[in-house]
Amino acid sequence: METPRGPIKSFTDLDAWKEGHKLVLMIYELTKRFPREELFGLTAQIRKAVVSITSNIAEGFSRQTYKDKVHFYCMALGSLTEVQNQLMVARDLKYSSQDEFSAIYEQTVKESKILNGLIKSSRALIHNS
Repeated sequence: METPRGPIKSFTDLDAWKEGHKLVLMIYELTKRFPREELFGLTAQIRKAVVSITSNIAEGFSRQTYKDKVHFYCMALGSLTEVQNQLMVARDLKYSSQDEFSAIYEQTVKESKILNGLIKSSRALIHNS
């Protein structure tokens, strides 16, 4: 597989992983300021879900068939949707400002578009093989 920047040799070369990693860092920064009583609640849930996005992308990358790759990329998309939901809960509980919520939510939308593109292109390779 190649990109305009050269061959993809590692999962870290995937734009879906790069943008997902940015999202991980944004969520960890946000959750540092959540109330202490949320440590084993919303904080743990959203952190687990956001790390699951990049973890599933990494695992999918290492799979040998495109069918397996798509499975893990779809799991990443499910985790991303979970993060979007949890972000809305955090916003509604006033754990983030509207501006901070908007910036992070925009990153989730960007990640969703890239991940959907990765899934679509991987599915096309299933049908072409």
